[in-house]
Amino acid sequence: MNLKKILHDLQKYMDKSDLVSARRLIEEHLQLLLVNKNLLNRNVREMVDILASMEETGFRPLNRQELNQIHHINSYASTFDLRGLKLSIEENPELLMREDVKHYLNADAKALLEGMSAIS
Repeated sequence: MNLKKILHDLQKYMDKSDLVSARRLIEEHLQLLLVNKNLLNRNVREMVDILASMEETGFRPLNRQELNQIHHINSYASTFDLRGLKLSIEENPELLMREDVKHYLNADAKALLEGMSAIS
């Protein structure tokens, strides 16, 4: 894909507020966009900067499966299903060790998991 097409598509996605498609396109062509940063509009340039800094720090966003597991943990906590909650924790202990997971947990899940010493 040539640079003109990428820039046109990025601007189209940003105008439509289709941030998912814009992010995907930026991640695919991040190095090319960083080199040609002066050709980008301000909103696209900001998004490129954010994604470049995330890549630099090694931040890995949650994937669909991990988000689904968090949803199940939240559901079990909301219905106070301790058995289901314990099973979810046992199956996914590495998920709860991530710092960014706490932002996705609801208040019930945070309270129960802190009580179980699964999170701090």
